[in-house]
Amino acid sequence: MQNPPSQLKIIRPDDWHLHLRDGPAMASVLADTAGRFGRAIVMPNLKPPVTTVLQAEAYRQRILAVLPSGMRFEPLMTLYLTEAMPASEIDAASASEFVHAVKFYPAGATTNSAAGVSNLKNCSATLERMEKLGLPLLVHGEVTDQSVDIFDREAVFIDTVLIPLRRDFPGLKLVLEHITTRQGIDFVASQDAAVGGTLTAHHLLLNRNALFAGGVRPHNFCLPVLKRESHRKHLLAAATSGNPKFFLGTDSAPHAKSTKEAACGCAGCYTAHAGIELYAQAFDSVGAIEKLEGFASFYGADFYGLPRNTDQITLERATWQIPATAHYLPDDPLVPFMAGELITWRLLNR
Repeated sequence: MQNPPSQLKIIRPDDWHLHLRDGPAMASVLADTAGRFGRAIVMPNLKPPVTTVLQAEAYRQRILAVLPSGMRFEPLMTLYLTEAMPASEIDAASASEFVHAVKFYPAGATTNSAAGVSNLKNCSATLERMEKLGLPLLVHGEVTDQSVDIFDREAVFIDTVLIPLRRDFPGLKLVLEHITTRQGIDFVASQDAAVGGTLTAHHLLLNRNALFAGGVRPHNFCLPVLKRESHRKHLLAAATSGNPKFFLGTDSAPHAKSTKEAACGCAGCYTAHAGIELYAQAFDSVGAIEKLEGFASFYGADFYGLPRNTDQITLERATWQIPATAHYLPDDPLVPFMAGELITWRLLNR
């Protein structure tokens, strides 16, 4: 039997789903992503949301203004889909060199989604223009109907929203983000090349038992919520399959410790501190570390029609402990994913 590699060199990866926040919070977390990833699709769910190209350009400039000296990183901007968005905004987005997608949040589905879409039929003109111009729609795939069990909301969304959406707009490029279920994997795998899907490290590593290990674990709470072990295994099989329809999207979502450890805690896991190392651990757990480069560095760029990065990063098989906290806001740190735990891959060069 061949010994497992002690080091892994891969083309620098990209993150196709990232939350950076804004202001001092953004400045505190940006280096974690920029030190690992060449580019990232930046989510637009600020307060207020980023709904115009002008707002996206302003946000992009704020990101670049706090990028640490010596780091090269390209933020790929997105617009927040609303029922009031005119089709002309899609023309402007397509003509820009920095807006790469539009994000669809069902109203009330997750953090800062109150301005999202209640009835997708009201967005038909905008979606038609996106289909024509090839601008991808990024989908948070959950229904918000409170009568639907929280563990079933992705599967119900596929049946009631995504399948009709594909029927009505068959040429629309679409990414089902942070897939958490067998149904999500099977949907993406069954579609043509216009449909892709992102997978997070936390959904590859944990199942829903991690929410209640010895008590309530707020720092493992995210939306879509963690699912059964059978779903986690299906996600990991898809990620390591070499199928180019699936690619890396951390959904890293920083929140202050006080807002996670609260009576009504915020949803989201902060994973950017080990944004590629966690994926290496997941792939290595099933003996598929050699499949990481395609998933992390090639397939997302190909889907978005962007050139692959050319420089490399090096990962080393070495055990290290994730810090218990990290700086975030004055007097209010964040707790990173797997805080205080040991992981077995470490980034050598940034």
